[in-house]
Amino acid sequence: MTSRWIPGRARRGALAGLALVLLAACGGGTSQYDPFAPKRLLAFGDESSALDGQGRKYSVNGLTSPTDGSEPVVDCTRFPNWVQQLASLYAFVFAECNPGNTDQPKARMLASPGAKVADIKVQVDAQTAAGGFAEGDLATVLAGANDIVELYRQYPGRSEEDLTAELRVRGRELALEVNRLVDFGVKVIVSSVPDMGLTPFAIKQRVEFGGTDRAALLSRLTAAFNEQLGVNIVLDGRFVALVQTDLRTQAMVRAPSFYNVSNISLAACNDTIVLPLCDTSTLVEGAAAESWMWADELRPGFPVHRQIGLLAIDRARRNPF
Repeated sequence: MTSRWIPGRARRGALAGLALVLLAACGGGTSQYDPFAPKRLLAFGDESSALDGQGRKYSVNGLTSPTDGSEPVVDCTRFPNWVQQLASLYAFVFAECNPGNTDQPKARMLASPGAKVADIKVQVDAQTAAGGFAEGDLATVLAGANDIVELYRQYPGRSEEDLTAELRVRGRELALEVNRLVDFGVKVIVSSVPDMGLTPFAIKQRVEFGGTDRAALLSRLTAAFNEQLGVNIVLDGRFVALVQTDLRTQAMVRAPSFYNVSNISLAACNDTIVLPLCDTSTLVEGAAAESWMWADELRPGFPVHRQIGLLAIDRARRNPF
């Protein structure tokens, strides 16, 4: 049989048409998936996600001046933490920060200051007891920093190998809680822990202990935790999205100007102030909430929250939830 040559443009058009026919025959459409539209956001974790009853963040809080000329007050919408930023993608608010008095806010705060990995199970259990989970739930999870610091403080009474082994166990335990949420039908955005070896606390420890690089030790402990978290969560983008906050904080330190950061090593909040009571009126001289990387010696400032929020929003948009 004599073959007949088909011009390139016509050939490509024919193949495209055939592909559409085959896709339709399989029950598909021309788009890969419909964007996920959550009905509710549930925030689990430690103080990096938490708001107190007055809407204050465990970071630098912004102020606003009332129209009656009275003293400035905290504006919970200024310098939002990362879960507030993600909630805003869906026009959700938390009851703790609801200046518009939205009826029945669709974002729920379960994160609590000081929480460790073991406390995340308690938080998930609390939500289960309070009505459980439903189709359309999106959860955020960020915990582990308090575990890393707790165990680090036991060095050198406990060896680095011993501490590393325990942090690997805790990373796996947090992954199991993430997977438990998936079993409940929840979509989850989980963040790794920021590199704790980059904090002002770590930098002071490095100086204080001279020849032993304690900052590098904290980075290694962070990496051990994050590694086990990452390899043990459900590796399926239909259910879980991972935000690699550790890598982003490292990038911010390497190239601060790219991320509009002016200080990477000092705490912005006066050391006499305990979070969440830090605001723009209680900063050290020269500090700026918008551009100083750390709020206090261990907790991220707004630039880090901004980056975690951007990463979380990107994952929420791109993952095939």
